[in-house]
Amino acid sequence: MTSWLRGPRAFALAGILSVLIAGALVAASLAGRSDEQAAPDPPAALDSTETSRLLAGVPQNGTVLGRPDAPVTLVEYGDLQCPYCSAWTQAALPVLVDEYVRPGKLRIEFRGMAFLGPESETGLRAALAAGEQDKLWHVVDLLYRNQGHENSGWLSDETLRLVGSSVEGLDIERMLDRREAMSAALDESEASAAAAGITGTPSFQVGLTGGRLTRVPISSLDAEALRPAIEALLSR
Repeated sequence: MTSWLRGPRAFALAGILSVLIAGALVAASLAGRSDEQAAPDPPAALDSTETSRLLAGVPQNGTVLGRPDAPVTLVEYGDLQCPYCSAWTQAALPVLVDEYVRPGKLRIEFRGMAFLGPESETGLRAALAAGEQDKLWHVVDLLYRNQGHENSGWLSDETLRLVGSSVEGLDIERMLDRREAMSAALDESEASAAAAGITGTPSFQVGLTGGRLTRVPISSLDAEALRPAIEALLSR
């Protein structure tokens, strides 16, 4: 199995994909994105029902989802404009949350990347700022579910206000005002990705909480791609 790789401006799939991604996508690169079916523009109003259901009652602390004493940690490296990250979030994350995070077995840490351009950084800064209010995962999930065309202007202040208004308890103005203060957090994620050899998104590391993290190559975008690594650690 291989990881998802990034090409010029974008990502190319470098492995044999067995579950969600068909053969046509194996050869696809986002460098030729103009020839692909583009993601829809964000709607005029957001339905936050699924996001609210997914995250209801699950503790958040900054970039971390789940109980701090969960025995296993999963790190997700994601770019908010990456369509494969969006697909993983909608297909795999709900399963992992229900089966592992809610029961206190797993905590998931989001380490945001801005591989795909300026709007990736715009969204990431806002998400990190929302993390100061323990709402990062709400913002990330809603942006993935309403992802627009890459660097087309979709990830604007208007979109961020729309997302923020869909998150109960989030101070939107505070989130927007704190974006420029997130530079250190961005640098930390980039340094972590470089140390781990992360060159594309979504990418994952897993390990015992507080211990060494190991890169987990994936061959699909469903929960089964990560389940063996998580179960192996839980059985220790």
